[in-house]
Amino acid sequence: MNVRRSAAVLAAVAVIGAATPAVADPSPSSSQAFPSALYGSTDPKYDGVWRQSLALLAQDTVGVKPAAKAVRWLERQQCSDGSFASYRPDPTAACDARTMRDTNATSAAVQALAALGGHDDVTGKAVDWLKSVQNEDGGWGYSPGGASDTNSTSVVTGALAATGEKPDRVEKDGKSPYDALLKLALPCGGDGDGAFAFQPDKKGKLAANADATAAGVLGALGKGMVVEPGTKASGPAGAACAKASTPEQAAANGAAWLTAALAEDDGHLMSALAGAEPQPDYGNTADAVVALAAKGDTAQAEKSVRWLAKNSATWAAQSGPAAYAQLILAAHATGTNPRDFGGADLVKQLNATGPAPQATGRTEASAAKEDSGSDFFGVWWYVGVCLVAGIGIGFLFTGRKKQQHL
Repeated sequence: MNVRRSAAVLAAVAVIGAATPAVADPSPSSSQAFPSALYGSTDPKYDGVWRQSLALLAQDTVGVKPAAKAVRWLERQQCSDGSFASYRPDPTAACDARTMRDTNATSAAVQALAALGGHDDVTGKAVDWLKSVQNEDGGWGYSPGGASDTNSTSVVTGALAATGEKPDRVEKDGKSPYDALLKLALPCGGDGDGAFAFQPDKKGKLAANADATAAGVLGALGKGMVVEPGTKASGPAGAACAKASTPEQAAANGAAWLTAALAEDDGHLMSALAGAEPQPDYGNTADAVVALAAKGDTAQAEKSVRWLAKNSATWAAQSGPAAYAQLILAAHATGTNPRDFGGADLVKQLNATGPAPQATGRTEASAAKEDSGSDFFGVWWYVGVCLVAGIGIGFLFTGRKKQQHL
């Protein structure tokens, strides 16, 4: 997802009628000091837990041990029933009926804390709460009781998988998350051609949505936000759309749609906010990279991550920790070195937005070496470089890896 708490997502939820407040002012309040344990300097009202979770998850993914107080801050955001709100300025105050529980924030926190390990009590309560608010169609909305949407259902599916649950066995009235996602996948032919919609409109019509499609591919594959570099999928990437009778086929259709959409604009997606001039959509492009890597459609994922490496620096600096985390996860999913991402050290930039990580004994040089060696080509990359060096010719290979409320 793009920084998933973006104005676009918040506006979409408001239009659909979900119980979500208006868009936050992206600039920090001059009269309010935010917690020193929190990543980012902008108002966390709508994205505090989300961006903290992504920051911790990205750090863990690249071998950085997050600051203990940053992890503790995230734990203390949990309500006694296991849920998380988008942000609780005073975690000592009990959650009540006015507290806006948030399935996306809860799921992101679960994925981060499960990756860090040692937080089974927190993640267990959170998963129990998520199960308790599952909709009858098998999916989830942003808020409990809200209509199921692709993004929420997918991020919850990732949380279930991260804690060892089998998403196909988490059912409500005999329906699993996969049943909900299949209903949100567009049929082949027509404008959508296998993409995912966010939600049906008021008339029940589905419209292709890039953010939802990136999320839907991950959800249909039962994957979370961290995707390990894998092998290329069998068969051609972008294969013809086929009837989605299984979640795997729905994921394949969604990946094909993303591949075509990315190729159409030189490797990146474009934003489509009503009334605004289309602009490159860096966040959704990063999420699409992760989705394609998860599917094994590596060629387009690698092209798009190279585009991000060349073009995303300004966007990331303006958007903050969640954006840096998205880029790190996209780099990881494609085996690209996040410490040399178009000349930028994404890990250093992310770390600078919050409390300093704990010392791990792992040097920056060794970390960079490990990251740069984890691309799709693996051992053959190394062998090839050695052979080329032996005849006096140098080739430079850059690698790749992974992903994506209203």
